[in-house]
Amino acid sequence: MSFAEHSKLAPEVEGHPAQVGVLRGIATFEMAKGLVVLLAAIGVVLLMQKEDPWDIADGLLRLLHISPDHRLAQLFLDWADSLTDARVYAVAAVAAAYSFLRFLEAYGLWYARAWAEWIALISGAMYLPFEVYNLAHRLNWIHVLVLAINLAIVLYMIHLLRTGKGHYQALARK
Repeated sequence: MSFAEHSKLAPEVEGHPAQVGVLRGIATFEMAKGLVVLLAAIGVVLLMQKEDPWDIADGLLRLLHISPDHRLAQLFLDWADSLTDARVYAVAAVAAAYSFLRFLEAYGLWYARAWAEWIALISGAMYLPFEVYNLAHRLNWIHVLVLAINLAIVLYMIHLLRTGKGHYQALARK
């Protein structure tokens, strides 16, 4: 199958512009997440070649106006002080893998692929307990927004798959 055939909308969503629009909005969001993580990983690797990890962590805390006297800030500084090149490259490799998954999911959702709906559902659902935990321990608008967006994505994917509007269901009927 050629790239041109892979980059066409799934036939099940032809004539459903609202569904395509929602899927493409989610795809854009997932692509942005992947880009942020990938750029952060590249930035950390490049910084680590020139700067001391502790200095970078301290500068980040100061930039965010977080006192180094806080317990979590001190743990972050201790972690930064223990970083080795191997750990940095391991974190960068995990970030690259995460970004690849986000890019793959974005591609699949953009072109309305069934497998991408499942990736979005599973990966989104995996984050929900952590987001609820964060919200319970520190109520702020960022945690509320992250939980709301992720929950909306998960619920939309469940809706597509349960109502038969998802592409997995449409393909299974053929």
